[in-house]
Amino acid sequence: MFVDRVKIHVKAGKGGDGIVAFRHEKYVAYGGPSGGDGGNGGDIVFEVDEGKSTLLDLRYHKRIAAENGVNGKTKKMAGAAAKEVVVKVPQGTIIKDAQTERILADLTRHGQRAVIARGGKGGRGNFHFRSSKNTAPQYSELGEPGEEKDILVELKLLADVGLVGYPSVGKSTLLSVVSKAKPEIADYHFTTITPNLGMVQVPDGRSFVMADLPGLIKGASEGKGLGHQFLRHIERCRVILHVVDMGSHDGRDPLEDYRIINEELANYEYRLTERPQIVVANKMDIEGAEENLKRFKDAYPDADVYETTAIIAEGLDPVLYKAADLLEVTPQFPIYSEDEELSEGVLYKFEEEKPAFHVHNMGNGMWKLTGEELERVFKTSKMNNEEDFIRFSRKMRMMKVDEALRDAGCQNGDTVCICNIEFEFIE
Repeated sequence: MFVDRVKIHVKAGKGGDGIVAFRHEKYVAYGGPSGGDGGNGGDIVFEVDEGKSTLLDLRYHKRIAAENGVNGKTKKMAGAAAKEVVVKVPQGTIIKDAQTERILADLTRHGQRAVIARGGKGGRGNFHFRSSKNTAPQYSELGEPGEEKDILVELKLLADVGLVGYPSVGKSTLLSVVSKAKPEIADYHFTTITPNLGMVQVPDGRSFVMADLPGLIKGASEGKGLGHQFLRHIERCRVILHVVDMGSHDGRDPLEDYRIINEELANYEYRLTERPQIVVANKMDIEGAEENLKRFKDAYPDADVYETTAIIAEGLDPVLYKAADLLEVTPQFPIYSEDEELSEGVLYKFEEEKPAFHVHNMGNGMWKLTGEELERVFKTSKMNNEEDFIRFSRKMRMMKVDEALRDAGCQNGDTVCICNIEFEFIE
């Protein structure tokens, strides 16, 4: 089964907790605090495996989770970091955030890896909080939670040349003749319902990968027929072979077919019409094909047209030579904008600093605090004893949470909610 689009949930591991411990040994003077740090949580990593050709494995694993880091130990010993979870995917896989549609990774090379969900950092043990004023701290940090998100995993075939055209115009036949691929060939529409790849050898020794893609119909760019299931696979192709049935075998007009398919390519989002296009005038052995070809050339004088009869391999060599020539001068077409951060290097951008928290008035003396920084501080803070609460209150004061609540109108005795935990505001 060919699967090229899967939605899954990934959850990285939580960092291990730091611990509170003290060293009391006969010959160790001033042993003091010795609580170790927690280990980091496991990452979720996607890696390209050339042996895979489909996302079928992920279809049956809709939730992928990594292990949590181990808690710290005594004698300042850190807990073990959790192992990363490696997910093998085919070349050409793209991973997107399901909520924002932002591209997280574009995996095109064998062995290429991308961390999709990063594990939480381990919490610090009480050894880190000793000072001249507090030589026996009773405080340690909790491990940070790992990243958790829904992602879309899409496979977009890595082919140099893509065959497009209406159903039953001879695309599968052409691929079977010029390569060793064995696509299904039959006398009915949508025989090809999954993409087929074939390695094409040009007579002069050059070679390239050709993809036979499911047939297009009017409205494909809007999802009709096989719609986007087809179009996503042509996004990486650098040259398009537009196969047209000049014999009008199904009673359609070749000129209208050509116009409609190009409209669908133009309406799709990834600039498909910018790719060089070769028109393959197929089925020239059928009566009426010569007249249709003359009409076609009159209507589209700028089109690069080659006459072929794919079923008997007639006229295909010039097409292969032309495709190979175009591939030598045609660059790759990126499937993401320049604003997307997919470079392996570091891209520095100016971004306004996000506020550490937001204050929301829920009415009736209820207030809610939200924000990534605030929630991170809260989730890594223990609330077991008086020292824990004092330290947490000090952190809130340093973040100016008290001041922001007063400015918003919070009164003595009001209830403040952080991560579904309620506190009483006291002046």
